[in-house]
Amino acid sequence: MHAVDHVVLGAGAVGMAVAEALVRRGESVRVVSRSGLRDPVNGVASLAGNVTDPAFAESATRGARVVYQALNPPYHRWAQEFPGLQAAAIGAAQAAGARLVVMDNVYMYGRANGQPFTEERAYDAHTRKGRVRAAMARDLMAAHDAGRIQVTVGRASDFFGPRAGEQSLIGDWVIPPALADKPASVMGDPDMPHTYTFIPDIGENLVGLGERDDAVGHVWHLPSPETRTTRDVVALVYRAAGTRPRLKVTPAWQMRALGLVNRTVREINEMRYEFDEPFIVDASRAETELGLRATPLAEAVEQTVRWYRARAIPSSAAEQRRAEHVAPGVGRAPGSSTGALRPVKPARQEGLPREADEGTRTLDLLHGKQTL
Repeated sequence: MHAVDHVVLGAGAVGMAVAEALVRRGESVRVVSRSGLRDPVNGVASLAGNVTDPAFAESATRGARVVYQALNPPYHRWAQEFPGLQAAAIGAAQAAGARLVVMDNVYMYGRANGQPFTEERAYDAHTRKGRVRAAMARDLMAAHDAGRIQVTVGRASDFFGPRAGEQSLIGDWVIPPALADKPASVMGDPDMPHTYTFIPDIGENLVGLGERDDAVGHVWHLPSPETRTTRDVVALVYRAAGTRPRLKVTPAWQMRALGLVNRTVREINEMRYEFDEPFIVDASRAETELGLRATPLAEAVEQTVRWYRARAIPSSAAEQRRAEHVAPGVGRAPGSSTGALRPVKPARQEGLPREADEGTRTLDLLHGKQTL
């Protein structure tokens, strides 16, 4: 196996955004995932395997200068699998003598309580997934402080963009219906301001962190487009789609009822608080000290809608691919679409198993095609 300078662990939306950012810089890059890349990407080498196997992980990362941790297990298996995946990434980077750049989120902070999130915010997680993230964050910095590896952490808010359809609230719930001139579905209060991070920006800025010696040993909030309400973001989607904005909110009681029979929805419900109150992530430190930047919101939405439009197929054909779709959600939780158009070949999440049958039934329940 030939050596490369950069190894990306994970072939999901973020992992591929990192790989594409590296290719644009002319860097050599390998993407490592359980099943390998479904579709070849120019300039990106693909390797299939299990990174929790130390021998495989060491071989996959040997000779790398920077390793990017973008692995992410299914929501309901976070507590069981996520710490082990991170430990594998730490071990692989340590064996390679490489810098480790980690994709993270903001679950460990808990509720916003009326204040924007900054990097100085204390960890006050009140959810299981938030506590998992908090423990992992402490483990990362402990490995850095002990001199095992050099760590840089980039934290993003709920994201949207190419390949994120199964993971993003501003994804399969919204864009295919907008293209089909049908109502979009959201949860929580759509009139609360909410920071959404654009996936190509995450890729660019994680690579930027990996290039900066002065970023090492710190947590950085990755810049996002300007914060607006979810209703405003959805309106921009419809404007880009050329259709009339229509929005429906899935009520909390319905989500709770679905959670009784569906573990994916049960996990989504735990994080609903993010969408019931102002949720603003402040990335000014990374902008000021490192010069990191984000794409303006309208442009980011237009790029995302173009990506969906280019991959849209009639719903009758998409129905034949139902087993490839899972339930929509927050952050890592997966999803599917409503309306007449659906994306072709949704992004696989790091080669880990997906709960296809359960997720498809979730979407049917949410849109009234089945009853409890």
